[in-house]
Amino acid sequence: MQRVKRRLARKRGGERVAEKKQHMDARLREAETALQAAREWAQVTLNSIGDAVITTDLASQVTYLNRVAEALTGWSSEDASGKPLDQVLMLIDGQTLEPAANPARRAMEENRTVGLAINCVLVRKDGSQLLIEDSAAPIHDHAGLLQGAVIVFHDACHSPAHSSRLAYQAQHDALTELPNRALFNERLTRAIGLAKRHQHQAALLFMDLDAFKAINDSLGHAIGDCLLQSVAGRLTHCVRSTDTICRQGGDEFVVLLSEIDKPQDAVRIAEKILATLAEAHAINQHELHVTASIGVSIYPDHGSDEFTLLNNADTAMYHAKKSGRNKYQLFNADMNAVKIQNNNLESQLHLALEADALFLDFQPRIDLATGYMVSAEALVRWRNPTLGLMQPSAFLPVAEARGLMVPIGYWVLGEACRRMQAWRREGGDIVPIAVNMSAMQLRDTSLPARVAEILARTGLEAHFLELEISEEDLIQLHTDASISTLRELSRMGIRIAIDDFGNGRASLNQLQHFPIDTVNLAPCFASGMCYNPQSNVFTKALIGFLKDLSLCVNAKGVETLAQRNYLALQGCNGAQGFWLSRPLSATHFRLLLDPEQANTRLCSLSPRRS
Repeated sequence: MQRVKRRLARKRGGERVAEKKQHMDARLREAETALQAAREWAQVTLNSIGDAVITTDLASQVTYLNRVAEALTGWSSEDASGKPLDQVLMLIDGQTLEPAANPARRAMEENRTVGLAINCVLVRKDGSQLLIEDSAAPIHDHAGLLQGAVIVFHDACHSPAHSSRLAYQAQHDALTELPNRALFNERLTRAIGLAKRHQHQAALLFMDLDAFKAINDSLGHAIGDCLLQSVAGRLTHCVRSTDTICRQGGDEFVVLLSEIDKPQDAVRIAEKILATLAEAHAINQHELHVTASIGVSIYPDHGSDEFTLLNNADTAMYHAKKSGRNKYQLFNADMNAVKIQNNNLESQLHLALEADALFLDFQPRIDLATGYMVSAEALVRWRNPTLGLMQPSAFLPVAEARGLMVPIGYWVLGEACRRMQAWRREGGDIVPIAVNMSAMQLRDTSLPARVAEILARTGLEAHFLELEISEEDLIQLHTDASISTLRELSRMGIRIAIDDFGNGRASLNQLQHFPIDTVNLAPCFASGMCYNPQSNVFTKALIGFLKDLSLCVNAKGVETLAQRNYLALQGCNGAQGFWLSRPLSATHFRLLLDPEQANTRLCSLSPRRS
């Protein structure tokens, strides 16, 4: 009986276990169904939203893409699964085009939500590009353990923020964030309208930085850009919030003073800007000094429309720069007459170059120890069809301002070499000729090749050519590229000279960086040394110092016998000036080179004998 009871109990127990298992299986199927439904619902939800969604695991490998992500990346979720995120979501910086940081990796490393970089561009599977924006966040399980990352992004081209950013960029300079020309012109038009309606004045300050190019060339564009940003920042502190500052381009800025009571208000702002900019700019461990030239025009005195006001402010700025830089000039009507004249001169100079209408004079130089001519300086001349023979000081500044110094410089170089070789073929006993070179020419890295081509074409040896650089240009040329160019010219056998030394701001220390053979002392040394004891001592010491550096020393501007004798006494090598000889035409200079005219003298000059 007991055995039967135990069998019945086991049977009932088995039935309960089976029933419990069936119940558990049913619950599991329900859970799986619910989970599948949840997954499907989540997928439907993710596919229904307007943003792209990509998830990754801890190794930054893709685990999922929703439909928007598939459309934006060009990858299907199936193809992308298991691939590195950088391959599926390839991001670059829209400005530099360099690869952008992986947002998922950063979100996991920092365990927080992070935004995508500004100007982030998605490179799609087909290579096309798309600007995107939004964020990435870490994914945690129910226990709070990190499981991966999710990136949510969308096409930024149509977002309000992007539209606003595009509108801002369209109206502002990318480097300084100042208003650009388009926005400035709009505000200038508005300011003129308000000034006309309310019977008040407005002013324009057209500003150009002095010698900015020298800083930009010597220290690099990155430093130059930082300096422009520093200038822009200082300008904003010099004006009211109702005024407008515009970067016109390069190192040019324009300031609109929308309302002033009198012209002196604009002058006061110009003086404030000059003083503010003159203070040292600390840029990347460099202490930079920069000045500005400012032209000022007033509405309605100097123009009633935008073009006239800008043009007149620009004209006044040119006069400020010409008058010595770090200055301002208020526009006046006479300036326009000068500008018109300069425009005419520019047109005529173009024609003169095309017609080969320029010509050269030659001023001899003597050896102070022997009295014989040892070299000469080539001086460009121009007989203007309407104004007659013009001094170089009358047309070369216009040529420099209008970008004609380079073609004129190469013409002088070619003509001097051609003349010398022609004289030698005629039997002349030629001497080296010095030719002035502008800073613009010396910035041309092709200069050595062009000089070599001229020498080869004319057949002249390099040692008969000397290139002169003014001291002021030498300061601007203190760059690796310019020094390399001069060294290459020196290796060719061409002599290099500093001209008018003592007029500028070059330091004696700079001489060691350049391959200099000769120093031409400025005329102020010759004119002052016979009458000023202090100048006398300084000139003597300077000549001795330069000779200790194994440099040949020539004095320019020698106009008296006393000056000539004193220079010889101090050991100066050579001299040039009106007392010795005025500049001679090519015909008269040729006479000094004739070996059969050995007894010919011109202001005590003797031709150099072989």
